[in-house]
Amino acid sequence: MENWGLLLSLIFDQIQGQWALKEELFTAIAPLDRGAEATAQDQELVDQIARKLEAVNKIKEPLKSDLLNGKWELLYTTSQSVLQTQRPKFLRPNGKIYQAISVDTLRAQNMETWPFFNQVLSSYSQTASYFLLLFIIDQVNLFPMFLQVTANLVPLNARRVAVKFDFFRIAGLIPIKSPGSGRGQLEITYLDEELR
Repeated sequence: MENWGLLLSLIFDQIQGQWALKEELFTAIAPLDRGAEATAQDQELVDQIARKLEAVNKIKEPLKSDLLNGKWELLYTTSQSVLQTQRPKFLRPNGKIYQAISVDTLRAQNMETWPFFNQVLSSYSQTASYFLLLFIIDQVNLFPMFLQVTANLVPLNARRVAVKFDFFRIAGLIPIKSPGSGRGQLEITYLDEELR
């Protein structure tokens, strides 16, 4: 009986520690405008917290998990191709940025709206393995996307996929075939019911 109590206590402490790390991470990224306002010190702090969270990750093979399926909202990135900080602020994506992933079909879709409509619509993101990307799951799909990018995913291992963008779609109507240079990698280092 004493062993069961100890085991339950250890499990509870681990879950509580994981939740505390997630809260610490959400607090650290909240004022950073998805990373656009992050200083080098902010980036280092977020990276340190993310590494601690990755260390307690229970899902070691995220590409085999149904939790990866869904529409994810980008909360933070260090990717300049997403943040577009070299552009004037009014031309940068400033609404929600989404990425939908289907492990079953090995497809991904990134979504962006026109910068002036981003307050009520969604946005897209490019991903690459060397950028820190934090997403939360989002089940809402109320608004049409201005720009959609679809991609094939090719598993490289249980945590990493090669990404090959194949089509862009403007205003949900005008398809444009990718020129072939739209490639990258995505590594999932942490996954649970609400965060990756």
